[in-house]
Amino acid sequence: MQAIILAAGMGKRLKELTQNNTKCMVKVNGVALIDRMLHQIEKKNLSRIVIVVGYEADKLKDYIATLDIKTPIEYIDNPIYDKTNNIYSLSLAGDYLVKEDTVLFESDLIFEDSVLDALLEDPRDTLALVDKYESWMDGTCVKLSDNDDIEAFVPGKKFKFDEIKEYYKTVNIYKFSKHFSETHYVPFLKAYQSALGQNEYYEQVLRVITMLDDPEIKAKRLDGQKWYEIDDIQDLDIAESIFTPDEDEKVSLLQGRYGGYWRYPKLIDFCYLVNPYFPPDKMKDELRANFDLLLTEYPSGMRVNSLLAAKNFGVHSENIIVGNGAAELIKSLMENLTGKTGFIRPTFDEYPNRYDKETSVYFVPDNSDYSYTADDIMNFFAEADISNLVVVNPDNPSGNYIAKKDLLRLIKWCADKGIKLVVDESFVDFADEPDNTLIDQKLLADNKHLYVMKSISKSYGVPGLRLGVLASGDTDTISAMKKDVAIWNINSFAEFYMQIEEKYKKDYVSALVRFREERKRFEEELSKIKGIRVIPSQANFVMAELDADISPKALLKTLLIRHNLLIKELTTKTNGRNYLRLAVRNTTDNDILLAALRDELGDR
Repeated sequence: MQAIILAAGMGKRLKELTQNNTKCMVKVNGVALIDRMLHQIEKKNLSRIVIVVGYEADKLKDYIATLDIKTPIEYIDNPIYDKTNNIYSLSLAGDYLVKEDTVLFESDLIFEDSVLDALLEDPRDTLALVDKYESWMDGTCVKLSDNDDIEAFVPGKKFKFDEIKEYYKTVNIYKFSKHFSETHYVPFLKAYQSALGQNEYYEQVLRVITMLDDPEIKAKRLDGQKWYEIDDIQDLDIAESIFTPDEDEKVSLLQGRYGGYWRYPKLIDFCYLVNPYFPPDKMKDELRANFDLLLTEYPSGMRVNSLLAAKNFGVHSENIIVGNGAAELIKSLMENLTGKTGFIRPTFDEYPNRYDKETSVYFVPDNSDYSYTADDIMNFFAEADISNLVVVNPDNPSGNYIAKKDLLRLIKWCADKGIKLVVDESFVDFADEPDNTLIDQKLLADNKHLYVMKSISKSYGVPGLRLGVLASGDTDTISAMKKDVAIWNINSFAEFYMQIEEKYKKDYVSALVRFREERKRFEEELSKIKGIRVIPSQANFVMAELDADISPKALLKTLLIRHNLLIKELTTKTNGRNYLRLAVRNTTDNDILLAALRDELGDR
């Protein structure tokens, strides 16, 4: 068996990285793609490696000569690489295809060894390597039968997004038997190129072949093995975090992305916090139905969006501001506060990080649950001479909850003390207590020192829309903040969501009931795992303390590397103590995490 690598292209989308180098010489974690690929092929003891070169061919050949590859390498030059596509490059290697069995590679791929193993160890002699389609993928897809027949090749121009559940993406690694190349591929390749020219793609030939009664080629489905196709600098950035050999660096790179994990194959995110049971399918269908309009039309300005938020939360428009996520409003609000400000730690760091440390006063509960009451807050800050107080309820990461009747006492205490009170109730809808929101027109009007923040992203499960609100009876501050943020600070999709949200109130209530049931089950199952102490939570996450001999950082790394699960460890928030925060997702995802934790901690 031999290998053929197509490496003639220019890689224009990588811009300056390929100005003087061919695409396969781009480095991932300090190692060129072609360097990594050739050494992976070398381990398979193939008869030879044939490389079709074009752009910067001499430079590529000189570089490969330094790699000490023992397998014989032969080159084919494509002199018109800038005028042709890969069908021409492969046709130049046609004589080699008919000499022996072949593994065909495109040179812009990075993959772990198990990908190549899966292809070569399969006894079937002619295979297209495929993987279940995910949203980060681009290029040719296929539809498969139950017995791995390729029923259809789907090029980009025929891609139908309503059929993506049926699609598999071609990995662009193939195994061709000598017989298949002789009787099928090479003859069809020549005929196709003769009829349609050289500016086509070799997958189109396979598309024609699969229409035959006996196409010979089958699909080989991957099952979790990692690979990535590098077309642009974002692909390169993601590939570096997936394939770095340094496990600590991998953790750091992923944590530093702060989201966007949908681009990572099969990664389940237990770090960021959303509602797993909302929005309902019908609401998503309504958003999809209006996609074209929302994409091509400007959103309304702040005044109109304040009206929408006021309608949804039952307050006056002058008492509420809509933000591009709560984070935008937190920044603006904290810049409007002056004087000493009280914070409870650990908490959501966006608040204390946005304030001067020299004028910040911290209350750290003196117990292993980081729990506290309204009385604890009042007792601690009674003599602190603070001008402002920030309370996240339920708190993050502890899940500590103060009942509404006690919050009302705290609101009065702050009024008596002349303290501005900021209450972040982003997670309050998940609590067991009904009707516990502080966003109430009479309450706000009677307590102009009260500011209530709410992240719609977290409560309503739409973080991609970036929505949050702040409500207060202090209309002067609300007005000043409306001037502070951009007039178009939210997009049309977020505005439309607020427009239709009221129709789905019953669905939201049902989603919260389901969530509370799942949180209870998750906490019960989590508490059965040796080495974990669960701290009861009223939020959409659970804080857990690990036994002294279990490192949160090490467990995070193990879950990420071995199980593709991302969790949040809290050592920096808890002065090095052994705590984790685990998002509560749906039952299926939660069971995957529970199984992984049992696997890692069960035999201690």
